[in-house]
Amino acid sequence: MLEAPKKVAVLVSGGGTNLQAILDAASRGEIPHGEIALVAGSKEGIFALERAHKANVPTRVIKRKDYETPEAFSEGLIGILKEFAIDYVVLAGYLTVLPKQVIKAYPNRILNIHPSLIPSFCGDGFYGLKVHEAALQRGVKVTGATVHFVDEGTDTGPILLQKAVEILPGDTPEVLQKRVMEEAEWKLLPKAIELVTSGQL
Repeated sequence: MLEAPKKVAVLVSGGGTNLQAILDAASRGEIPHGEIALVAGSKEGIFALERAHKANVPTRVIKRKDYETPEAFSEGLIGILKEFAIDYVVLAGYLTVLPKQVIKAYPNRILNIHPSLIPSFCGDGFYGLKVHEAALQRGVKVTGATVHFVDEGTDTGPILLQKAVEILPGDTPEVLQKRVMEEAEWKLLPKAIELVTSGQL
């Protein structure tokens, strides 16, 4: 008997370009062991939720500020994940810090993408364009992206996949960010989801 695909939730906070890469890969049959079963946004009105609607993926919005304590927020988020029988959680440009209770509820089942080759340019304060600004300021010739499991530290969990991206003369943080997305992030995320949902890891 064929095993049912593992259910995957993608957590988002913005435009959802990484989410789109996952949805596109899924539609091409590149994530046969995983089903994108839920897209949860940290606020209303973000374009990532539109992308989910277009792909007929159920959505929920769960805002940290609607809950008085991190514990209450954790319970709310875990409740939603359980409602959809989620096996794996993917953070795709999700800008809310995941409470420890959520991480403990899904040990080694939460994936994050970071736009550098960890351990370079990662940890507290390194997110979005700041990562690329730091890489350019340091003068490194190669950057990239990393998919890792989420633990209770910032960008400290076990690394699954990495892909290097060349830094070119004249790169701005914005140009570099786009290249890292196109050449690394959008390729690594679907591959990582298939790796974990197929039980290869």
